[in-house]
Amino acid sequence: MMWDVGDLVLAALGLAFAVSIGAHYTGACMGMAYAGGAIRRGPALAVMAVLAFAGAAIASGHVVTKVGLSIVPDGSLTVASASIVVGVAFLLTSAYNQVRLPTSTIQILVFSLVGVGLAAGIAIDWGTIGGLLIVWALAPVAAAGLGYAFTVGLTRARAPAPSASSGARGTAMVLVGAALVASFAMGANDVANAVAVFVTTHLASVAVAGVLGGAALAVGVLTWGRPLLETVAFDIVRLDPKMATAAQLAQGTVVLGVVLAAGTFTSMNQALVGAMAGAGLARHRSAVQWPMIRGILLGWALGPTSGLVAGYAGVLFARLLGVPL
Repeated sequence: MMWDVGDLVLAALGLAFAVSIGAHYTGACMGMAYAGGAIRRGPALAVMAVLAFAGAAIASGHVVTKVGLSIVPDGSLTVASASIVVGVAFLLTSAYNQVRLPTSTIQILVFSLVGVGLAAGIAIDWGTIGGLLIVWALAPVAAAGLGYAFTVGLTRARAPAPSASSGARGTAMVLVGAALVASFAMGANDVANAVAVFVTTHLASVAVAGVLGGAALAVGVLTWGRPLLETVAFDIVRLDPKMATAAQLAQGTVVLGVVLAAGTFTSMNQALVGAMAGAGLARHRSAVQWPMIRGILLGWALGPTSGLVAGYAGVLFARLLGVPL
């Protein structure tokens, strides 16, 4: 199939968005292991890049299909309107990256698509949107409960180790393992944000979209991932290794469960912050940096709202320029 200029613009926007997503979620995936001293920054970003690519290439198919073909009818989204959706989501996510605010790229993308659909007269499957809202509401609550339970369980587990250093090494290995699971889950969960429109507009198959998006995620992790890694690792919660392990395990369990069981996606950052809040509460309230969490909650409110408004405005602006939609 021959691509025209519009196709190339959409492909470039989608891959650029995937790069931004990869950077955006470094803290959500590797922040706990990094903050807990289990892994250095360079290796953390390197292994995350590999696992994120693997998750996108191997396990993202159901999510890409759902986002690409379930929110709006197949064939109803033109290349131009899809470019507005991805362009808006990319610009907003990049802006939130610059101010180091962990928002939900999923919610930005979905509400950008809703805004474009409303402005362009495209039918929206409100049942799918309602289902996503339910998942988004329940996921951080479930993660908080698991974070609390895992922290209590790990705290009570006092199996003797041959030495303190070997016990610390064992905890570090478990923490890194949990971070690797989270990185794989991110690839499977989040690549659809950037490349599902490739499927909607028949630019690429589901499998090809996953591979291309996964490669772009890895580039984002390696080139632009440090600021969000530092923010989530050190600004949200005062961690000890058991709390960090519990939080990362809770996040990975919730996100992978949603991807594999429901074939849909949820916010990595919301799951992580919920898990960290649960882990902190299992110890003492002061462990959680509540002012930072309140700021992130504000970001979650701004993300969907700004996506909806900007998507709607993008269609109006394109019409003023005479762009056919």
